[in-house]
Amino acid sequence: MQVRAIAVCAVLPMAAALALTACDPLGGDSASGTGPRSVSVQIAEPQHLLPTNTNDADGAQVLAALFAPLVEYDGEHRPQELAAESIKSADRRVWTITLKDGYTFHNGEKVTADSYINAWNYGAYAPNKQSNGYYFAKIAGYADTQPTDPDGPGPEPVAEPAAKTLSGLKKVDDRTFRVTLSTPFTEFKAMLGDAAFYPLPSTAWKEPGVLADGFEDAIVGQGPFKLKGGWRDKSAIEVERFDAYPGDKPSVDGAAFRIYDNLTKAYEDVRDGNLDVIRTIPAEKVGEAAKDLDGRAGSAPDSTIQFLAFPTFLPAFFKGSVRRAISMAIDRDALVKSIFHGSQKPARSFVAPVVTGYRENSCGAACQFDPAEAKRLYTEAEGPGALQISYNEDGGHRAWVEATCAQLVANLGVQCTAVPEQRFGDVLAVVEQRKAVGLFRMGWPMDYPSMESYLAPLYSTAGSSNYAGYHNARFDSLLNEAMQAPNEGDTVKKYQEAEDILARDMPVIPLRFGQNNYGYSARVKGLELDVYGRVNLAKLTVSAAA
Repeated sequence: MQVRAIAVCAVLPMAAALALTACDPLGGDSASGTGPRSVSVQIAEPQHLLPTNTNDADGAQVLAALFAPLVEYDGEHRPQELAAESIKSADRRVWTITLKDGYTFHNGEKVTADSYINAWNYGAYAPNKQSNGYYFAKIAGYADTQPTDPDGPGPEPVAEPAAKTLSGLKKVDDRTFRVTLSTPFTEFKAMLGDAAFYPLPSTAWKEPGVLADGFEDAIVGQGPFKLKGGWRDKSAIEVERFDAYPGDKPSVDGAAFRIYDNLTKAYEDVRDGNLDVIRTIPAEKVGEAAKDLDGRAGSAPDSTIQFLAFPTFLPAFFKGSVRRAISMAIDRDALVKSIFHGSQKPARSFVAPVVTGYRENSCGAACQFDPAEAKRLYTEAEGPGALQISYNEDGGHRAWVEATCAQLVANLGVQCTAVPEQRFGDVLAVVEQRKAVGLFRMGWPMDYPSMESYLAPLYSTAGSSNYAGYHNARFDSLLNEAMQAPNEGDTVKKYQEAEDILARDMPVIPLRFGQNNYGYSARVKGLELDVYGRVNLAKLTVSAAA
């Protein structure tokens, strides 16, 4: 099974490139890097720029400039057709997608149904090892594109997949294709705004299903901007406006996505007028940013939720009362104020506020700070005398994990140890081996705006990222009912019923919701960041001089 990526960093994005200096190596305006009508934007170094293999926020930012998704999201995070003319289904299982006419790739090639079908098939086929391959799991035939283990558990022997393409993808004509899902899914349209579903031109392929050498290094999209030169091993990734784009034309001529591995340096650059946009103000600078930037700082909701997961498969955490007591012993508000300087928001729900169906305190009493009741419950349930919290050391988590441990010591009268692992994968390795990992931190951004994007992967029995080992048959049943419900109202109601079960069982402890805290130069107007922390370059304007 392909597993989606987990948010590793709570505070700082990581990059391998050195931070840029104020001296712009690209020439032109010192803030933009590409001329007076272009804009410079802070990113970390992307790992990939192939849509089916890009799941870091920085690569997604660049791809959002280079591609136009089938759907975009309105102010209430509902999908609206963009590159698609229509997306229709009579039974919520068979979906017909008709493309808008007039879209061409940056190399002049016309965008067709094959542009989508070939890209999606490549992403789904397991031997291609695409990190976004799991997005295609709901499409009929996905199981046949995955390797099988005919002899049962264990990594060997593994048979080759039975098929290289998805049986659920069928071309109708050059502008129309049909997608058949394994089971009905009411919110399938909402998925189609993700980068995994972008199209690719015929030049992407050396032969059917085989990526052409060097294509990713000079990626070709069909969006409002095109890549200017290559992008690997550079201090900035440049894009320029694609004048043949049939959608709304951006007012800026281009952008330089400038690569930083040090957010403090990026903050200093935007403060000093040497950078136009910082997408992530360092947490310790949030309180002073409005003054430093003369009011040019803002915040917007992020889709990420940070939480502590229980290894529910270990006897010490079998009892729900133990898990609830630990949650009640944590003062979320104090942690947000003291550690994160107000840059994040306390979480008392299992889904983020950006999705339809969110309720402000769906967790109920279990997420309210009540140290006296927490200690009473914990003692009554005979909770373990020693706790540990495992976390990845490369994500800036040490301070808040240690502070959380200190609260548990003070409020439950237990020992608590913060246990660092070098990388998040190392934490998961311990969890998957069912070792005595203790609580472990996780972060989760939604894949698409739906409660399902939080509930199903993390808590369903077959969830791709159910590392807590949680199992509840009624919860699974409610999810299935929600996904196949005939309308949004019924869908949301079923998801909320499922969330109520989580509030009772507490397989995880919701802690914080992310916030996009950003800043910009005096040249910039109309800056907007979406729930994924991406700058909307189509709506942004810049002046030639401050």
